[in-house]
Amino acid sequence: MIGVFDSGIGGLTVVKQILKELPEYRLMYLGDTARMPYGNRSQDLIYRFTRQAVEYLFQAGCKLVIIACNTASAEALRKIQQEWLPKNYPDHRVLGVIRPIAQEVGKLPGLSRVGIIATSSTVKSGAYDRELKQINPEIKVFSQAAPLLVPLIEEGWQNRPETAKILRGYLRGLKNRKIQTLILGCTHYPILSKRIKNICGKKIIVLDTPKIVALSLKDYLSRHPEIETKLAKDDCHRFLVTDLTSQFKTNAENWLGQKINLEKIDLN
Repeated sequence: MIGVFDSGIGGLTVVKQILKELPEYRLMYLGDTARMPYGNRSQDLIYRFTRQAVEYLFQAGCKLVIIACNTASAEALRKIQQEWLPKNYPDHRVLGVIRPIAQEVGKLPGLSRVGIIATSSTVKSGAYDRELKQINPEIKVFSQAAPLLVPLIEEGWQNRPETAKILRGYLRGLKNRKIQTLILGCTHYPILSKRIKNICGKKIIVLDTPKIVALSLKDYLSRHPEIETKLAKDDCHRFLVTDLTSQFKTNAENWLGQKINLEKIDLN
């Protein structure tokens, strides 16, 4: 199986695109809804939570896990890949979302000014800045923490006028910086993509980050048959959460565009 992990249910935006681009593979989604959001947590705690989730997915049969959470990708992915994985699951793989998005930005011609909205933790980590600078040292990166967006989206407030007002406030400074493209540095934010595009206007390219991640995974599997051949191929997908409410279920089905069964599990 392919595992997809996020701190909440925003990672379903990535799952939706993976199901579209790679419909033959069985998926298992895990959202740590009991402990979200991760964006205001310490690095040590984010690493511990992420490692617990990845291990749960491995134990459930996943051979490859996508950390769809930008915060976890920024704060925990490298340590998991370099230290924990070789000692415990050397034949498994864990991938993140930041590098594929940075690589896609690097393909855009004539780009010099990049904006990012993300959680406070992702912004403070500087993960996007490092990846983008490695690809093109001349790129100027402007980041804006947007800590209120995740709880608003999880509450189903994406269409409320209060959310639109907060979003305009977050984007105002980036627009004033004359950015040419905008990275949505949290898997929840694509749910607001239409509002974000309207606020940014036609001159700013708002990247389709879930599609970028799905296509990057497709490319990875084509280059790594030693992993691809171990993946189950059917539609017996499972959707797991660490806390279950009617709001989570409603949001999950709306964002995914289909009826699903959410299973509550305990990572502790």
